[in-house]
Amino acid sequence: MCGAKSKPLAFAGVLLGCLEMIFSANTAPDIPVIDQAYSKLSNSITVEWRAVPGATNYMLTAQDGDSFVETIVKNSPGTVTGLKPGTLYQITVRSINSGGKSQPSPFRKVKTVLAAPILSVHSPKSDSIAVSWKAVHMAAGFSVSLMRSDGLGRVLKQNTTNTSLIFTNLDPGTQYTVKAYAWNANGMPGDDFTYNQRTSPNAPVDVKVAFNSGALRAVVSWMPTEGALTYSVTVSSGLLKLRCNTSSASCMVPSLQCSSEYDVSVTAHNDAGSSEPTDAVSLKTIPCAPVNISIEEDEPGHLLVSWSSVSLGHYYVVFVKSDDGLEEHCNTSRTQCHFQSDCGFTYFISVFAYNKAGQSPLGDVLNYTTAPCCPGDFRAVFVSSDTVRVTWAPVRGADLYETRAAGGSGVLLCRDTATACSLSALQCSTSYNITVYSFSEARGSSASCAPHYVATAPCSPEIKNISKEGLSVISVQWQPNNEEAMYIVTARGEAGLWHCTSTRNSCSLMDLPCGSAFSVSAIARSPAGQSLPSYSIPLETAPCCPNDLILTQVTQSVTNISWSVGRGAQTYVTTLESPRGQAKCHTLQTYSLLGCITCGTNYTVSLRAISETGLTSSCTYQGYSSSACCPSGVKLYRLSNNGIRVFWRASDETMNYNADLHGSKGNFSCTPSSGLSHCDITKIPCGDVYTVLVAPVTDKGPKLTFCPKKIYSVTCSGSSVGMVIYRGKSNAKHI
Repeated sequence: MCGAKSKPLAFAGVLLGCLEMIFSANTAPDIPVIDQAYSKLSNSITVEWRAVPGATNYMLTAQDGDSFVETIVKNSPGTVTGLKPGTLYQITVRSINSGGKSQPSPFRKVKTVLAAPILSVHSPKSDSIAVSWKAVHMAAGFSVSLMRSDGLGRVLKQNTTNTSLIFTNLDPGTQYTVKAYAWNANGMPGDDFTYNQRTSPNAPVDVKVAFNSGALRAVVSWMPTEGALTYSVTVSSGLLKLRCNTSSASCMVPSLQCSSEYDVSVTAHNDAGSSEPTDAVSLKTIPCAPVNISIEEDEPGHLLVSWSSVSLGHYYVVFVKSDDGLEEHCNTSRTQCHFQSDCGFTYFISVFAYNKAGQSPLGDVLNYTTAPCCPGDFRAVFVSSDTVRVTWAPVRGADLYETRAAGGSGVLLCRDTATACSLSALQCSTSYNITVYSFSEARGSSASCAPHYVATAPCSPEIKNISKEGLSVISVQWQPNNEEAMYIVTARGEAGLWHCTSTRNSCSLMDLPCGSAFSVSAIARSPAGQSLPSYSIPLETAPCCPNDLILTQVTQSVTNISWSVGRGAQTYVTTLESPRGQAKCHTLQTYSLLGCITCGTNYTVSLRAISETGLTSSCTYQGYSSSACCPSGVKLYRLSNNGIRVFWRASDETMNYNADLHGSKGNFSCTPSSGLSHCDITKIPCGDVYTVLVAPVTDKGPKLTFCPKKIYSVTCSGSSVGMVIYRGKSNAKHI
């Protein structure tokens, strides 16, 4: 405990006890004598004494009644601190060494000086400083001095018994040092209190406002003010106040409102206070963006843009930009503008308000799409009698097209995104009013598109009757069902085409070939086009008469008739007719054998060609005469000169006959004079068998061969000729 270092005041008693213990074996030093004791500070008293030989330390004691404060020091002078201001103390000193401490010196009474007044200093104005303080115990008065801290100028000093005073006519924004102390009734000054105080600055001058219209902010600038540490800018409009603080000579005030008028003032500040605000500078911001913008197409091709008026807006500019990049504008002090417009365009419209501060912010950008244009390059082509294909050129702004065909019994509609439409099921021989409208989702349809008139082709006629009017003439009748139409009837077959025309209800097909099959149809034709053909009616002409007909007498009562093919004929009926009777044959062939023919008779020859369906052509040919009747009673007689006489009985005395003999040794013939019934053949070889044929002589064709033949053997002895009759294949016999 005694070895520890103790504080000189609080532990003086403890320390003294320790020293007495340590140096109890040594001799204590002499008692010091105080030369003087005084107080310069309100919390301490300084003591001066003469040094005591052998003393290593001294103990100073200041006693106030029952309380005391002790301090150990090394030598004189020494100061006792921690005292109360304006208080009377008894001061003693003891010397200390290893032998102990001396008795206290004779005391001195010393009063501590007054405490310094605690100042409260501020600068109420830029040219004054106000000082105030609380009363100081035992103080009879106060002394306050003021001077510039930089040492320039004079010192201002005032004595007062009050607790406040004001220094005026000072330099604004200047640092001053304020010093004050109190004195007692004896005039003894106490502690002083020093305080540095700056005068508040002057208001800034040359305030300027630069408004940024695009950012809705303002930059406020001014000339720097002496002594100002910071500045504040106040921008006020009604109850709205915006502030900006800075240490420089300019400040940016953001977030201003459009269409507003502000008062701008600047105040300088330092640690002493604030200046008066500057006179207000008026700031008018840009107008707000116009609202309630409306666009209407008051008439086709004209847009009317209108809007509400804007506070602080002096004039307006409307910009209209079309979707092809072209732009035009309108400058007006009113609240509406007119613009030219084209169909099928989208226009982007923005309205700006202007004043001296600049252009308003961009407001709503509206778009307006005009109705699409009416389709152009209209073309209508009939792809069939009841279907027309309509095409047109695409137009701007059209999302959809509607084709409307009005006519007949109703209206046909066709909607498509393509630039073509096929209108089907149209009524024939009808005029249609066809209009193509274009539609857009944004604006609807074009309402004033011009119609186009299209007439359909005539209706298909209906054949009512086909009749034969004469040889190779066919009359065709139909039901007329069109106005101002030309009807064309066509017969079509393997033989070719045949036509007839009429504007009425019938016409005749001339010179149709025989034996031909045709398909007869009719069409109607008008400037609008051609109808579909009518249903076809089959037509068959009567078969052709054969060109060649040949009659050949096969026997005396049988005639062979042959003919060429008659086109279109399937069967034939041949007839030989005379007053004596008729011979007829119905055959599929191109020939027939007619029996029961009377020789030497004139016949009428006719032929009927009959088609598969029963159509008949009656064909008449040149008359036919059957051959004369064959003679009878043919006999041969030998003549004296190796000749032969042939006898017969004539069926007709006016007919000429011819006799033919055919044998292995030669062929012989003879023809008698007219009216005779025999003829002679001279120098005929004997000893041979001859076939004898006597037949009438005709001037048409070959000799008749169907008369009866007889075989005779001519011998070389006697005067007779033997006759051998062969029947079948029997051999000749000599009679």
